[in-house]
Amino acid sequence: MIFSRDSVKMPPVPPQKVDFPKFVDSLWCVYVVSVLAAFNAEFVTYPLDLIKTRLQIQGEQSKNGKLGQAPYRGMLKTAIGISKEEGLSRLWQGVHAACIRHVVYSGTRIITYKQLKENIFRQTPDQKIFPIWQTALCGVSAGAFAQYLASPTDLLKVQLQMEGKRRLLGLPPRVNGMWDAFLKVWSTGGIKGLWKGSVPNVQRAALVNLGDLTTYDTAKRQIMKHTDLPDNYILHILSSTCAGFVAASMGTPADVIKTRVMNQPMDDKGRGVLYTSSIDCLTKTVKQEGMGALYKGFIPIWMRMAPWSLTFWLTYEEAVKLMGAKSW
Repeated sequence: MIFSRDSVKMPPVPPQKVDFPKFVDSLWCVYVVSVLAAFNAEFVTYPLDLIKTRLQIQGEQSKNGKLGQAPYRGMLKTAIGISKEEGLSRLWQGVHAACIRHVVYSGTRIITYKQLKENIFRQTPDQKIFPIWQTALCGVSAGAFAQYLASPTDLLKVQLQMEGKRRLLGLPPRVNGMWDAFLKVWSTGGIKGLWKGSVPNVQRAALVNLGDLTTYDTAKRQIMKHTDLPDNYILHILSSTCAGFVAASMGTPADVIKTRVMNQPMDDKGRGVLYTSSIDCLTKTVKQEGMGALYKGFIPIWMRMAPWSLTFWLTYEEAVKLMGAKSW
């Protein structure tokens, strides 16, 4: 007997489900989205960072023991002064160095935080709430690690930001562009010189990310737990507002010390002329200017961190949502 192919009914073979890894959930995608979100936030809020840096240097003791000759100004007068005396575009002086910094810093802090949270503490995005000590430890560790790697770019950014003030004081320019700044730091201090001020910088980043990453994560889940708000832009705005305020409150003193240590001139042996360490800078600052000096620039820091955090998290959350990736 001859059987045709059509006369024999074979059971249908169920289609095999193949789980392909989603690129949008990969660490590389998270890294790239984090960096792009940071670029957006940095450009929008950078003038406030420049103003903050100028305010923090006011009153600093110079090499000969006299206070700086620049007039004391508040936040608004500093902004107007920079625009009139140096040009409006100078409000973005050093923004390219800040963006290069975020190539290292922002991507590293986000993926480090996610890795610690998901692989060390086994937390999942579906959990309503995380133990606060776990999120705090993740935030501090991620911020400190990312900032240590990015510290050289922060050093170059601070030096570029202060060039306009040096010209106004009649001082010769210390650096002419980012590459020149890098070469001069390398020639005076070598690889160690690139990490000048890294200790207060890392301390600041640990506190800032304790405020930013930990507060954003905790605030978002607490709001979702106690309200009917869905995971949308309104929730992101509320969470990032909380994160910006806490980050500014915790990070300002360390930011002042970091800025002063990084901005000080170096001797021919690569040693700081004004301060021997971050502790020395802290002691001299409080002794000469009082405790209030540690919160110089707080208003622009807060005014910058709040919109920076808002812009970053809105950009990040909306980008991953459009790509179909997992929510933060």
